[in-house]
Amino acid sequence: MTHPSLSATLRPLAIALTVMLVAGCSRHDAAPSAAAARVVDARTVTLAAQQATARTLLSGVVASSQQVQVASRLMGYIRAFDVHEGQRVKAGQALLQIDPTDIQGQVAQARAGLAQAQANLADAQSDYQRFGNLYRADAVTRQQWDGIQLRYKVAQQQVAAARAGFDTAASQMRYARVSSPIDGVVVQKMASAGDLATPGRPLLVVEGEGHLQVRVQVPSEVFGRLRIGEQVPVLAGSRQLVGTVAEAVPVADPLSHTHAVKIDLPADAGLPSGTFVRVGFALGSGLQLRVPVAALVERAGMQGVFVVDSAGIAHFRLVRTGEVAGDQVDVQAGLQPGDTVVTSDLDQMVNGVKVGGGHRG
Repeated sequence: MTHPSLSATLRPLAIALTVMLVAGCSRHDAAPSAAAARVVDARTVTLAAQQATARTLLSGVVASSQQVQVASRLMGYIRAFDVHEGQRVKAGQALLQIDPTDIQGQVAQARAGLAQAQANLADAQSDYQRFGNLYRADAVTRQQWDGIQLRYKVAQQQVAAARAGFDTAASQMRYARVSSPIDGVVVQKMASAGDLATPGRPLLVVEGEGHLQVRVQVPSEVFGRLRIGEQVPVLAGSRQLVGTVAEAVPVADPLSHTHAVKIDLPADAGLPSGTFVRVGFALGSGLQLRVPVAALVERAGMQGVFVVDSAGIAHFRLVRTGEVAGDQVDVQAGLQPGDTVVTSDLDQMVNGVKVGGGHRG
């Protein structure tokens, strides 16, 4: 028989245990609801490889077809630049000034030499006239007259040589003013005021306003497939242009083992010089995986897609894309045939979202 006082003591403990068990069960039952994935009714597409032209994308730079490196024909210190980068210039417009002190010294020396030669010529001419009269009067010998004639001819030649030297030195003065050879834009300065300019050393780059080209280095396996006049896709950000192969250098660079290729852009390309682009070069045909452009998203500056697993859960996956063809884009890495990717409601997509509803397929 149970003692009344023991029964009274155990009853509150039993009630407390019952409450704790009920509360524990309630929390355990509620956990699956809280952890349940959010469902988004989004469209999907299952990828399949298709036969297509395989291409490799190589980086290139947009530049004008007419680009001139401007150098000085004189050696001297740069006194001043008359232009700045980005400035438009006309043919013949002054770009910079070379200190002409050395040339001025050469001109002065040449002028003095010419004056001396002219004085010698005047003296020889006087003797020529005087001895000519004496020779005709039989007052001097034939030998004396021949010597006077020779001296006069030599004096004439010396004056001609001194005048040519003076003209050459004087003409150098105009090279102290370095002018633009073409209409265009100053795109690069390679020196500063006070630097020493030497003949042949580029000081400025002026780019003409001719048609635009993409300059790209391609490996031998790509170069072997290229043809002059071939059209290739040029990707500039979200834009795709059609370029034409204009020039291809058959000799490879000894360091990079690549070939220089120039690709003409259409007149309405609208790309400023210096723009980095990607050019698609064909590598033959084969199976190619493509996804809709609409499936691409950016997360933290990285491009990818949301892939749905067998349980219907979305996961963000990085991809490397290639050429855009209509509303499809080539996938070079990151996906496999049979993967299911989300193509709608991407603003609601995060890792762990469950993709459901009738739009899956």
